[in-house]
Amino acid sequence: MSSKVAAVEFDKGNIQESLNKALQLIGTDTPTTSHHPVVIKVGVYSHKTENHSTIDVVKSIINAFSNAPAIYIAESDNTQGTGLERLQLWKELFTGRVVPFNLSDDTNTKRVTLAGQEMDLSHILFKPHILVDTHILRSYERGSILKNLFGCVPYRKKVIYHKVLPTLLADIYETIGGVDLAVLDGTYFFRKTGGIKVRTNTLLVGSDAVAVETVGAILAGMGPEKMLELQEFVQRGLGEGDINNIEVVGIPFDTLQEKFAKASETLEELYAQAPKPWSPAEAVNSLIERGFFDPPHKRTKEEVKKALEADDPRAKGRSKMIMATLRRRAKKGVIKSEKGPEGWIFWKE
Repeated sequence: MSSKVAAVEFDKGNIQESLNKALQLIGTDTPTTSHHPVVIKVGVYSHKTENHSTIDVVKSIINAFSNAPAIYIAESDNTQGTGLERLQLWKELFTGRVVPFNLSDDTNTKRVTLAGQEMDLSHILFKPHILVDTHILRSYERGSILKNLFGCVPYRKKVIYHKVLPTLLADIYETIGGVDLAVLDGTYFFRKTGGIKVRTNTLLVGSDAVAVETVGAILAGMGPEKMLELQEFVQRGLGEGDINNIEVVGIPFDTLQEKFAKASETLEELYAQAPKPWSPAEAVNSLIERGFFDPPHKRTKEEVKKALEADDPRAKGRSKMIMATLRRRAKKGVIKSEKGPEGWIFWKE
């Protein structure tokens, strides 16, 4: 039996109608018949960016679960802020029934082993709660829907788990009992994890999160077979990753591919026109190439910062990034470094 993924288009005023249609197309009645609490796991790395599910899409998900006694919009702490701080993006949706929930603050947890490490997961991630996973459609090799489960980890500094990310994500999925509904928000199609986007007004919806991720990846121009996180799920039999075994209902798949091929071209044009972000690596390399560290000079961290800020004002306030780059260059032997009584100095022999 093939997995179904519904693809529907919408205008700003009919997102609810389109989501309801998608739910009918995949043949699920969970939203209207379930009386269990619902957890909507949104994916928001930073509240200062727009690469997260829109207010309108999340509102439509909330409305679809009309019989749920409680709906939790959930996220955890990260280096960009607390879960509750970042969830304020959806504050206009909060009511007595719909509340923000910081997975990092929950004291009612379950001790589990994920990727060989013990950690405590919030009780709302487990059944009988209904878990809805929603994220953006983007051309990112680690995906969206499955990568969003990374936010279930309650710890602020999650970067230490990147080396075991495929295993960790699949372990989370199996441990909590899977995702009940995946909603890939294609209001915009994003280029990688950045802010460059083009409006596409499309939703991909399914009860097989792996299948939804697979369809989204193909539309984004990615090769699902090369996506390590996605393939970990496929190898464990947690969902369908072969497009030939996925029934795309609603908009014909070839029509979708044409639409997103054009959108990808537009994204690349916008990217080519956009100013390039400031890069500490490129900035420090430029100083090295220009002889800034050549004898007889031995440069302090402050001297390096001032030189970089003189080159580009965007270097201001990037002390940690600059220092990390200098240390990496020293570790590779490109420059020398030494910590003296007045702090670190850098030079080239």
